[in-house]
Amino acid sequence: MTTITADERAAAQAYLRLLESTRAVLADPRLVPYAGAMLTRPMAEADEALRAAGLAGNEDRLLRVVSTLRTPSPTAWGWTG
Repeated sequence: MTTITADERAAAQAYLRLLESTRAVLADPRLVPYAGAMLTRPMAEADEALRAAGLAGNEDRLLRVVSTLRTPSPTAWGWTG
């Protein structure tokens, strides 16, 4: 179990928003030429959040936090093992 600080959670969420935004923009060929402009804000938000959480350059920790956020908790769905 990974213990996550509030700043790490915010950084992971910003990273996930950037990832989803990137997927959405690149999935539509009409938007691809505007990808740089459309992703500027999500990139800046993710950069700022990563720095604030001390995760800039610490991809291993970031990906562990993201994995923890994306993995459903066994008790959240009534699983007991």
